Amino acid sequence: MNDATTAEPPLGPLSRDRTALLVMLCLAAVYLIWGSTYLAIRVALESYAPFQMAAIRFLIAGALLFGWLHWRGHAWPSARQWRNAAITGVLLLTLGNGLVCYAEQTVSSGLAAVAVASMPLFAALFAGMYGRWPDRRDALGLAIGFAGVVGLNFGGGLLASPLGALALIAAPIAWAFGSVWSRQQDMPVGMMNTAAQMLCGGLALAIIAGLAGEPLPRTPTLPATLALIYLTVAGSLVALSAYVWLLGNVRPALATSYAYVNPPIAVLLGVALLGEPIGGLEVLAMIVILIGVGLILRARK
Repeated sequence: MNDATTAEPPLGPLSRDRTALLVMLCLAAVYLIWGSTYLAIRVALESYAPFQMAAIRFLIAGALLFGWLHWRGHAWPSARQWRNAAITGVLLLTLGNGLVCYAEQTVSSGLAAVAVASMPLFAALFAGMYGRWPDRRDALGLAIGFAGVVGLNFGGGLLASPLGALALIAAPIAWAFGSVWSRQQDMPVGMMNTAAQMLCGGLALAIIAGLAGEPLPRTPTLPATLALIYLTVAGSLVALSAYVWLLGNVRPALATSYAYVNPPIAVLLGVALLGEPIGGLEVLAMIVILIGVGLILRARK
C-alpha cells in the first residue's frame, strides 16, 4: 500500500505545538524578510548595478541550495524539467525580480513594493488561460485592484520615472504569468525546483548585466555588500524555504497572505530608515490594491 494513503496517527500536544511554532516562524520570515528586501535592494544599489546584483544573489543562493540538495542525495532534474525551470526562472527572477531592481534606481522601495502587490491580480487573469476565468467576486477584486494600480501610476513617485513605472508594471505581470504557467508543467521536485530556477534565472541576469556593460564595483560600500548578503541568505534561502514549507502545510490563503503585509512593511522601513517620501495618493492606492488582492484571495480560499 502506498504510504500516502495510510492513515496517520493524530498529532499529540507536542507535535501540534511544534507545528504551530513552525507556522509562526515561517510566517514571520515571509512577512518581515520579504517586506524588508525592497529596502535591502535600494541599499545594495548604492554600489551594485541592478541586474548584476540580482545575478550575484541568485547564482550564489542557487549554487548553495543545489549543492546541499545534491549532497543529500536528491535526484537531478531531467532535461525537460531543466527547460521548464529555466523558463520559469527567467519569468520570475530575471524579469520579475530584475525589473524591480532596475526600477528601484529611480523609484522608492515602498512604491516598488506597492506596485508588486498587484501580482495576484494579473495571476487571476492568466488563470483564465487554463479554464479558471474570474468569477463575479474575482472580477470585483480585479476592478478594485487595477483601479489602485492606475491611481498609483498617477502618483508623483512614478510619474517622475516613466521607465521605472513601466518596469514595475512588467515585473508583476512576468511573475504572475510564470507562476500560473509553471503549475501546468513538469517541474523539478521540491526545493530542487527552487534551486534550478535560481541558477537559470541568475545566469540570464548575468547575461543581461554583461550585455548592458554593468561593471563590478571596485570599492563597494559595506552597507551595500551587507545588503547583498542579506538578500542572498535571508531573502533567497531562508524566506523562500519558509514559503515553500508554508505552501505544503497551511491553507493557500494563509501562505499567500504576505501580499497584504509586505507593502506596508516596505513603506514603513523606507520612510523610517531612508527617509523616502510617500504621498497620500500612493497610500490610498496601496489600500485599494490590497483590498482587491484580498477579495481575490478570499474568493479562492
